[in-house]
Amino acid sequence: MLALGLSTACAAQSTPAPEREAARATPVDLVVFGDYVVTQDDAQLVIHDGAVAVDKGGIVAVGPAREIRAKYRAATTLDGGDRVVLPGLVNGHTHAAMSLFRGVADDIELMEWLTKYMFPLEVRFTDAEFVRIGTELACWEMIRGGTTTFLDMYYFPESVAKAVEGCGLRALVAPTVIDQKSPDATDAADSLRKAEEFVRRWKGRNNRIIPMLSAHALYTVKPDRLRQIVGRARELGVPMGIHLAESKFEVEHSQKNFGATPVTVLESIGFFSGGTTIGAHVIYPTPAEMEILAKRRVGAIHNPTSNMKISSGIAPVTAMLKAGVRVGLGTDGPATNNDLDMWEEMRLAAFLAKVATMDPEVLPAPTALHMATRGGAEAIGLGEEIGALMVGRRADLIQVSLDDPQLKPLYDVISHLVYVADASHVVNVVVDGKLVMRDRKVLTLDTARVSAEAEAIAAKIRAAVKEN
Repeated sequence: MLALGLSTACAAQSTPAPEREAARATPVDLVVFGDYVVTQDDAQLVIHDGAVAVDKGGIVAVGPAREIRAKYRAATTLDGGDRVVLPGLVNGHTHAAMSLFRGVADDIELMEWLTKYMFPLEVRFTDAEFVRIGTELACWEMIRGGTTTFLDMYYFPESVAKAVEGCGLRALVAPTVIDQKSPDATDAADSLRKAEEFVRRWKGRNNRIIPMLSAHALYTVKPDRLRQIVGRARELGVPMGIHLAESKFEVEHSQKNFGATPVTVLESIGFFSGGTTIGAHVIYPTPAEMEILAKRRVGAIHNPTSNMKISSGIAPVTAMLKAGVRVGLGTDGPATNNDLDMWEEMRLAAFLAKVATMDPEVLPAPTALHMATRGGAEAIGLGEEIGALMVGRRADLIQVSLDDPQLKPLYDVISHLVYVADASHVVNVVVDGKLVMRDRKVLTLDTARVSAEAEAIAAKIRAAVKEN
């Protein structure tokens, strides 16, 4: 017995320290390392030589790499050499399936673009299959560029939800209610009924997919219908979306028909009382309306590229932030942008605010990054779940490679992320703890199939445009 005891003790003493530490380490699904970990937490920490431990879809630890290595043993690890880890980007407003209309009609103003091109093309081509293919194409682009969450406002929401379910992203899916015949409904009443059915089918079905209700805009949905949407959203416990104060046309229409500007009109009918409300664009709020938006905790989604491209105007982003409005970023649809690149939106949001105010300090790089991550999550009602690398949050994060001459030398990692980095620098994407892109290879989509299906539809659209 004594000999056995001595033998056991000797064996324990001879076991190398790293192996003893590994045996004591807690098993987790994934550890992501980085020369820099940009947490976007309350302290806005940037951890040099850091790591994030992930298990069961959630973040269980964030800290120095040496501490994470000592405490956790991962089934999968992502090396952090010459890489930055940060929260996944949040695209707060888009129409994903319109990727199939990319470049069909450019260099015209919003109402002409809508009435002469998009509405007719949508009636002719947009069906469930079109939306599936277009959304998959958009998901491919967004994954490649490090967007992990998006809010989609479009038709055939079942197709959108199923595409998102397959590609692995996180999304708020908003079927569009509009006072006219649309691709998936005969009128507003029909579209609202179908939207409710969609919400009931998908609420709680997949934690990455949040169904919601949306009105197209104040100028395309009558006030009584808007009140109905609020009531249904309140009953169902889901968010609402709307294009809001998007153009001078909308402001003039509102003043002519209702005697007030859009935000004031919506406030007067209780539109913001249904719960989380997300307004897209918000280019023309008055100072008093900014106070309403802040009080009602409305998310305002700034779409700088689209706003500039169709000459809609410059949103008063810095004034809204100062007023306490929750401001996020979005691309708008890829038919008015014409891409889904959130890096471009960050950069242009900062530049546009600076030139609009002639003040280089008004929207610094940390603020732009906040709007694309944690601030964007807060604007769409997910501020407690995503947008920051914090224990308890869902594990939506990305790795950006610094191994590019464009990113050298590096003095300030936040500056480089906002003013230099682009979609091509994203190497790994994790959503809800699962890798959806590894070493720049998308893992959740058959990209060859998606490309072929998109080209087949594009051939039909080209022929139709040529006819006209």
